[in-house]
Order: sequence, then C-alpha cells, then structure tokens
Amino acid sequence: MSDPRVYFAAERTLLAWTRTGLTVMAFGFVIARFGLFLDLLAAQRAPSAPPVATSLHVSNVIGIALVLLGAASMVFAAIQHRGYVATLPVVDLPPAHNRTFPVVLALVLGFLGLALSVYLAVGR
Repeated sequence: MSDPRVYFAAERTLLAWTRTGLTVMAFGFVIARFGLFLDLLAAQRAPSAPPVATSLHVSNVIGIALVLLGAASMVFAAIQHRGYVATLPVVDLPPAHNRTFPVVLALVLGFLGLALSVYLAVGR
C-alpha cells in the first residue's frame, strides 16, 4: 500500500530547516553589519577621533558564526533528507514529483551562506 504522505512530511521538514537556516543567516548578517552602525555612531559623536578597527567588533564575530550556523543547518538538513528518502520504499515515493529540487535548493542556499560568511569576514 502506497502512502506518499511520508515522503511529503520529510520534504516539509527539509523545507522548514531551510527556512530556519535562512532566518538564522539573515539575523547573523544584521548582527554582523551592526558593527558598521556602531562605527558610524562613534564617528558622528567624535569626528576628530581616529577610526576604530571594525574587524574587531564582537558583533561581526557573532554575526559570522550565526551565518555559518544557518548555512550548516541547511546543508546537514539536505544530507539527512537524502538519507531518509533513500530508506523509503519505492511505492511511497510520488512518481511525478521532482525529488531533487528541494535538496538542491537547500544545498545551494547553504553554500551561498558560506560565501556570505567569507564576505563578512574579509570584505569590510
């Protein structure tokens, strides 16, 4: 007896992890860029003060860590989803459904998150 609901539940879980990873990455980006806002505020209060080294802000480190965490959660969710779908019987897999798109989406977004973290770390 075929039950495609099992596969679709697994796909919904993957998409939920993808959404969560994107949210954590966006939050990390905002936190990492908060250091720039602090620099602008400091420059506005004391225009004659020398510029502060922005790469040493704690917000930058925490933001990059959150971006990496979000990217890793998407990559690991895609790997776990592929492993789980491989254990399902063939009759539970919907025949007319593209099973690779959600996995590829999660992997691409995860690797873009890794690139974003490199940009945040290097490109100030």
